[in-house]
Amino acid sequence: MAQRAAAPVPGAAGADLSDRDLVDLYGLLLAGSARTERRVRAELGAGVDLPGPWFEVLLALLRAPGHRLPMTRLAHDVSLTSGGFTKLADRMAAAGLIDREPCATDRRVTYTVLTAHGAGLAEEGHRRYAELLRRHFLAPLGPEQAARLGELMAVLRDANGGPDR
Repeated sequence: MAQRAAAPVPGAAGADLSDRDLVDLYGLLLAGSARTERRVRAELGAGVDLPGPWFEVLLALLRAPGHRLPMTRLAHDVSLTSGGFTKLADRMAAAGLIDREPCATDRRVTYTVLTAHGAGLAEEGHRRYAELLRRHFLAPLGPEQAARLGELMAVLRDANGGPDR
C-alpha cells in the first residue's frame, strides 16, 4: 500500500499554538479518527452480519472477565441509555446472543452474559475487526507511531474523566 506524504501539522514546529492552529490540530485528530472508523465499520459490516451496536456489545462482553458485565455498565460502554440498551438486549437475547443473569448479592444488578453462539460471532467479528485495523490503522502509522498514539490517547482519556475500565 503506497503511503501518501503526511500533511503539515499546524503548529508542530513550536510549543506555542495559536488558537487557529489548536483548532486545526484537534480537527485533524477528529477527522483522522472519524474517517478511519467509518471505513473500518463499513468494511466490517460487509463481512459480519450484525448491526453495529450488537457488534459493540458482543466485543465488550468478549473482553470482559467471564464474558459478563452489569447491564448498566454495558449500556454506558456502548453509549446507550438504560432504556435503549434494554430494548437492544431484548433483541439480542431473542437472537440467542446474550443471556441475562441476576446478581446473587444485589437484586438491583442484572448481568449481561455472552452465550456460546454470541461468543462464536464475537470471535469471528473480532478477527475481522483486527484485520481491518491492521490495514487502516496500523499500516499507515506503523507499530511505533500506533503505540505512541495509543499512549497519547490514554493521556487524554485519563485527563478528561479517567479510564472507563
